[in-house]
Amino acid sequence: MPKNLVIVESPSKSKTIEKYLGKDFKVLSSKGHIRDLSTKGKFGLGVDLEDHFKPTYTTIKGKKTVIDELKKEVKKADFVYLATDPDREGEAISWHLYDALKLNEHNYDRIVFNEITKKAVLDSFAHARKIDQDLVNSQETRRILDRIIGFRLSKLIQSKTAGSSAGRVQSVALKLVVDREREITAFNAEEYWTITALFAEFDADLCWYNHKDIKVEDEIQANEILAKLDKTFTIESVEKKKRNRKAKMPFITSTLQQEASTKLGFSAKKTMSVAQKLYEGISLENETVGLISYMRTDSTRLSDDFIGATLHYIEAKYGKEYIGFARKAKKTENVQDAHEAIRPTSIERDPLLVRAYLSDDEYKLYRLIYYRALASLMKDAKTENTTAILDNHNYQFKATGQIIVFDGYLKVYGDYEKADDKILPPLDTYQSNVIVANEIVKEQHFTKPPARYTEAKLIKEMEELGIGRPSTYATILDNIKSRGYVNLVEKKFQPTEIGIEVTDKLQSCFDHIINVEYTAKMESDLDNIAEGKKVWYRTLEAFYKEFEPALQDAFDKLKKKEPEKTGEACPNCGSDL
Repeated sequence: MPKNLVIVESPSKSKTIEKYLGKDFKVLSSKGHIRDLSTKGKFGLGVDLEDHFKPTYTTIKGKKTVIDELKKEVKKADFVYLATDPDREGEAISWHLYDALKLNEHNYDRIVFNEITKKAVLDSFAHARKIDQDLVNSQETRRILDRIIGFRLSKLIQSKTAGSSAGRVQSVALKLVVDREREITAFNAEEYWTITALFAEFDADLCWYNHKDIKVEDEIQANEILAKLDKTFTIESVEKKKRNRKAKMPFITSTLQQEASTKLGFSAKKTMSVAQKLYEGISLENETVGLISYMRTDSTRLSDDFIGATLHYIEAKYGKEYIGFARKAKKTENVQDAHEAIRPTSIERDPLLVRAYLSDDEYKLYRLIYYRALASLMKDAKTENTTAILDNHNYQFKATGQIIVFDGYLKVYGDYEKADDKILPPLDTYQSNVIVANEIVKEQHFTKPPARYTEAKLIKEMEELGIGRPSTYATILDNIKSRGYVNLVEKKFQPTEIGIEVTDKLQSCFDHIINVEYTAKMESDLDNIAEGKKVWYRTLEAFYKEFEPALQDAFDKLKKKEPEKTGEACPNCGSDL
């Protein structure tokens, strides 16, 4: 009988990992979370507000059978390994398993692996440790915060508006969408004109008069300028500059969601669902293996093993001149560097080699992840950029060109980044220093309002503002859509009347809490709890001391939305419906 029990989150993972470990191990799954906060106590929050927010947990519906089965296996095993996901949420699930299964401190260990490959799984046993209580405290604090705000604010919203819910990060994300819509509504378009000289091989735009910036504000001004020009231009200068075009860093969760949205047309929810399958394991010809590393991360770091193998692969397949190096990203606030960027588990698994084993969506996403990681370790592309200044009666026109002199990382990532040459003729060799245009044209334009957020742009904005976490972006966007707070119009978020009403009501009473700065500060506090620098319940106490009085004030202050009359009478009593 197996002497060691390994508990993972996903059933598909358990099959893969059991093959790696052999007959002395049994691998079972918790099938995700097993417990959550109860709905007992004051306001149904599941926490004791009078005793340092002490939580009370309850078994999630349907998970009693799972827990009972795991308890039986724990009794049979000599040692238990908790192998839940390598993030704070995974750490909390391990703690719940430890507590619910009544594990002994001396016969369990916590193991983590960033990818589901035989080497990574076996290596994890050499670095076994105990549960990190600071990480657990951070995750549980987040859960309690979200429960308090979600339950209490949602009750307010339901009683005072046509909305159904509010949330700590959800309501801030919605506010970004509403604020952008108001910018668009308030925008006043301004007229401007462009004047362009059309030559046989290129175009040049009017930029300066006597080398000072010029703005053509209306058609009268455009016509006055055209009247002073003729078709003969003097080549004033031609400047050539060599530039390096750097590859982007490998994917983190947010950049993967953004790129999959713009390049593949995937929603954030779909991206994470497909990535989960690629991570948990794909059955190839002779093995079942995870094709990518863990997909919930905000670190761009790559392992030394992967870097070494990939640089060797680049030299063998593309030549020495394509070998780059691993760039170190600047450590930004709120970044958890516990694991790596999203990357293929083996650079030898070219997308074409595994295509037959993948669905179309899995192949598209794997290919994107594979080539982004590969490109990040390749040499910069080199371009030659040419800028020509042409003079016509003291009006200066500018023409630009670019040619790629070395493709570098674009050799593999060219499908995802525009890399077209824009060639200018060799103007610096013209002996007469004069060139004649075919035509000079004017065109009317109007300034445009800021664009509505796409999924990709909203995720980017949330990431840059430091609100939410990689694992939460997809759920947040899904929530504001499913609650009817936004509509997708041409793949862009437009707030509904309900979304605007909910935002305005919240801002009238909670502008000091439902805002970007407060939400980002809370992420920093959670990070400090994870690092053991803050006491978790004191963070909750400080928050609640500010939040609950504001909530009580809001219940008193906000008027209940009046029911709308249908214009029909009740058939029973004759009153308005």
